[in-house]
Amino acid sequence: MRHKVAGYKLGRTVAARWMLFRNLVTSVIEHERVITTVPKAKAVRPLVEKMITLAKDDTLHARRQAAAFLKTPKSVKKLFDTLGTRFGQRQGGYCRIVRLGPRKGDGAEQAMLELVGSELVKRAAERAKRKEERLKAIKEGRESEEGEEPGTETK
Repeated sequence: MRHKVAGYKLGRTVAARWMLFRNLVTSVIEHERVITTVPKAKAVRPLVEKMITLAKDDTLHARRQAAAFLKTPKSVKKLFDTLGTRFGQRQGGYCRIVRLGPRKGDGAEQAMLELVGSELVKRAAERAKRKEERLKAIKEGRESEEGEEPGTETK
């Protein structure tokens, strides 16, 4: 019996399980969302939140601890430069798990593990892009109107 034994085994050895966790945490930090199974998402969420808490501290020691766990230097840089500042005022709860339904191949329950607020950041970027396109179209429209001579009509 597993009385008071915490954590998820996920049918893996200790080394394989920790490598899976490290890879998933790195992917969540780099892409801000990842689709996986529900038990994996539940096992990884505390680790992602711990990394973001380290990023809020932003000391050399915290950077080295994060770099020892994460797989790529790019993810460490993003963690401390963008995510640490984004969640600076938040007191926890940086991730959410959204259930997506069964996987087609084996019927495993799928879930999306994403950072809270990532959809707002993406929407804001899309909104800014649309605004730039609108301004560019308006500017081009004015330039084409100025290029025409007064009194001449085009049909």
